[in-house]
Amino acid sequence: MTEPALDPAGRNHQPKAGPKRRFGGTHAQIRSALSFYRVLAYLTGVMLLLVVVEMVAKYGFDSEIVAGGGAFIQFLPEVVADTAGGFNLSTAVLIVHGWLYVLYLIADFRLWQFMRWPFGRFILIALGGVVPLLSFFVEKRIHRQAEEDLRAHPESLQRY
Repeated sequence: MTEPALDPAGRNHQPKAGPKRRFGGTHAQIRSALSFYRVLAYLTGVMLLLVVVEMVAKYGFDSEIVAGGGAFIQFLPEVVADTAGGFNLSTAVLIVHGWLYVLYLIADFRLWQFMRWPFGRFILIALGGVVPLLSFFVEKRIHRQAEEDLRAHPESLQRY
């Protein structure tokens, strides 16, 4: 076992840690995460609006949205939609939105981790993918805040 380093006065000497970094990544990494988040925020927002259309069709009119099977787009009863021979857009929209939301959460986590924001902001961003139209407003606000943080801390330009 090695002995701890002693200063000239004979006391244990612990090296001072440098200043704590503001960000968890370089500006380039943060900008990449911000771009990834922006794309997924818009895609998830659009898909969520399509989910709303699908829900209105399903629960308001007892219909499934089907492409093909005799017409370009049809609103068919659920029983008929399964045998109509077309592509069930209602199911596809739900599946695609679900997987895009998973990617959206990954983008959210990546940006949150790089920016070292409070956990509440992570939750706010995550809600953007489940409340219709919210992702567009949250994305704009988060993008602006991230840009302001990057401008306010130019000392964090390099990571190493």
